[in-house]
Amino acid sequence: MNDLSLHIIDIIQNSLSAGAGFIRLTVEENLPQDRLIIEIEDNGRGMSRETAKKLEDPFYTTRTTRRVGMGIPLFKQSAMQSGGDLSIASEEGVGTTVKAWFVHSNIDRPPLGDVANSFVLMASANPEVHFVLIYIFNGEKYVFDSQEVAEVLGDISISDVRVIRMVEEMIRENINGLKGI
Repeated sequence: MNDLSLHIIDIIQNSLSAGAGFIRLTVEENLPQDRLIIEIEDNGRGMSRETAKKLEDPFYTTRTTRRVGMGIPLFKQSAMQSGGDLSIASEEGVGTTVKAWFVHSNIDRPPLGDVANSFVLMASANPEVHFVLIYIFNGEKYVFDSQEVAEVLGDISISDVRVIRMVEEMIRENINGLKGI
């Protein structure tokens, strides 16, 4: 995958497949510590320790439509090639957290990509799911909560085309504001 936001989409799709009704994406860029952290937490079915360990094997998948599961192994490879790593914490009946960290300045770190677009794509395609985005840049934080937006919108769905464009721009502007862009 060319950028990390595509990995984010893949992990969120896994969360949705596991029946998650709540998904939190945290992206933290800490330039003084030269660290980029991406964490996706859900309240899906969760999995046993044995199953979580198997996720790093590209020839393991629970899907019946194909025989390989490349999402987690490729995400982990991207993290490791840039001086980081990936961890998975899961508990059956509670949920799963996937956390990847990278050396921010590492030349082999894939670009972050369009987090706003990736996040809004997932949230608008699944309006019944509670999505939270936390973006932290050098200690400054921006939080987007799909339930708060749904309350403001009233009868208009977050999946409405006009809303999608507006929300994506709002998220992008807030992230850029954190970065001073």
